[in-house]
Amino acid sequence: MAWIFRAVSRIDVFNGDADGICALHQLRLARPQPEARLLTGVKRDIALLRQLEEERDSHVTVLDISLETNRASLLKLLANGCTVFYVDHHYAGEVPVSERLTAHIDPEPLLCTSLLVNWLLEDKHALWAVAGAFGDNLDEAAFQLARRLGLSQDETERLREIGILLNYNGYGAALDDLYFHPAELCRLVRPYENPLAFHAESPALRTLREGYQNDMDRALSFAPLHEDKAGRVFRLPAEAWARRVSGVCANAFAQQRPALAHALLTDNSDGSLLVSVRAPLQNRNGADLLCRQFPTGGGRAAAAGINALPADQLDDFIKAFSCQFGRQAV
Repeated sequence: MAWIFRAVSRIDVFNGDADGICALHQLRLARPQPEARLLTGVKRDIALLRQLEEERDSHVTVLDISLETNRASLLKLLANGCTVFYVDHHYAGEVPVSERLTAHIDPEPLLCTSLLVNWLLEDKHALWAVAGAFGDNLDEAAFQLARRLGLSQDETERLREIGILLNYNGYGAALDDLYFHPAELCRLVRPYENPLAFHAESPALRTLREGYQNDMDRALSFAPLHEDKAGRVFRLPAEAWARRVSGVCANAFAQQRPALAHALLTDNSDGSLLVSVRAPLQNRNGADLLCRQFPTGGGRAAAAGINALPADQLDDFIKAFSCQFGRQAV
């Protein structure tokens, strides 16, 4: 009797931002799986496991997307005989108990998925974790790790730019807004064990650097739509450059005024608003609580967002923003 063996399908699922890319790159440098399928999207496309609900007996690695958002799909994968390795720093709710699930989830505000993967790998590819942390606007944690690794100021600044530019590429309402599909960018990163070589040699990074500067120059010319003791709210138009820059610009505003919360609103083509919220860097809490008050809202304590805020709820959002962060400012 002939035996037929079916190869186990391997799938890497990751957020399309700097943290997701740097987390996966560290993991695959340490544990190569060149045959793995890549599943990702724009930064806000986080319900990625829905695309895998019919998978059976596969091995799935999930990085930097909310377990709470993907809970139903995760349970289907486990029921279908899949094994899942899950690392994330977003709010998860109750983590399912299954012998097929290995989960490392910690929503502590000064952690990101790249730092969690670095901890699991015991600093084996820690320079990429520094870049990922900078990309996730965790400058304090990134600088701390850079100092522990003995990096120079110049090396640290180059890693910071990598993180910012990889993160910049992840923002947009759709893949057409981006310079590179995140899966393509991940493949362009793959040859580089050392991110400093990637910084020196990558044509993709040069493309992102030029786009980032042009988009930021436009965004920083806008005055606040609203400002009070709690924070500042900015609004950008329904254009691709504004959607691309929404997250990194919110991070830049937060760095300018670390005692204040910030919200960046970008007009969507359907008349709704894309919202990026940053809690004050001096008190990284409340962003998720604010955004979950509105449809399509979610995120983590330090940074959260709303994919499609109805335009007629703008005043309600500003009031809730001032209420949430005004209490924290007292």
